[in-house]
Amino acid sequence: MAELSKVPVRDRAEHNAYFPSDYSLSVYTSKTTDFDGVKFDAPYTGKKYKVLMVGSDERYVQMKNGKLFSTGNHPVETLLPMLHMHEAGFEIDVATLSGNSVKLEMWAMPEEDTAVMDLYNTYLPKLEQPKKLADILEAATAEDSPYIAVFIPGGHGALHALPESREVKALLQWAVKNDRFVVTLCHGPAALLAAAVDEKPDDFLFKGFEMAVFPDALDEGANQDIGYMPGRLKWLLADSLVKLGAKILSSDITGFVHKDRMLLTGDSPLAANNLGILAADELLKKVQTI
Repeated sequence: MAELSKVPVRDRAEHNAYFPSDYSLSVYTSKTTDFDGVKFDAPYTGKKYKVLMVGSDERYVQMKNGKLFSTGNHPVETLLPMLHMHEAGFEIDVATLSGNSVKLEMWAMPEEDTAVMDLYNTYLPKLEQPKKLADILEAATAEDSPYIAVFIPGGHGALHALPESREVKALLQWAVKNDRFVVTLCHGPAALLAAAVDEKPDDFLFKGFEMAVFPDALDEGANQDIGYMPGRLKWLLADSLVKLGAKILSSDITGFVHKDRMLLTGDSPLAANNLGILAADELLKKVQTI
């Protein structure tokens, strides 16, 4: 059997754009997930509270060398937490900054995982025609907001635009002020950087928070060595958060998840199932108190 290539694969749809190498996909992706059923006792049936998922509407992230990484939201990091929250009784609304479709890394889709694929097909209309965040921001942050949580999935696509978005900043400020959950994993915590827009560094909303994120060392090391990305990132996520006062707990990818106040985080695709279990449990406990 021929050895798989570690050279990133050209994306024929865009100039100078690349998918992960065949070898890296053999290491990082699987046709199934570790989902083995929900863990809560009974779902929420009140119908009052929902989850707002803010997805990436951009596929391409430019590297330091000018090459484009063909990315988006990681499907496991998107769909597996959604599956647990959905089954726990919380409908999920989907929004992007532009109102254009959520971009998923289809090369990582767990196509043989029936539960995840059924959830994907259920939410496909919302993923293809999401709400524009600016259009729903007033209602989403109102006193009678229907949202109990904001979910920001991972994937390198989260590095694009979300960290500079004032709409995302307003949503995060509302969530923290009103004790609503912020659920995110892997590179999704890049969106937390939006809270620093137009603020002094010492006033960062998540200063002092402990969180799990994808380790910079892997983006700088293994992801280069095995051709997962066509170059190095222009900036590093964990480093950027640390400079603002966040405390990063993850130095490797193990499936680690963490709760600090209303912030629920996970380190990688390996944490997607664990984060979904944690989020479903926390949301179910929360609705009993509000």
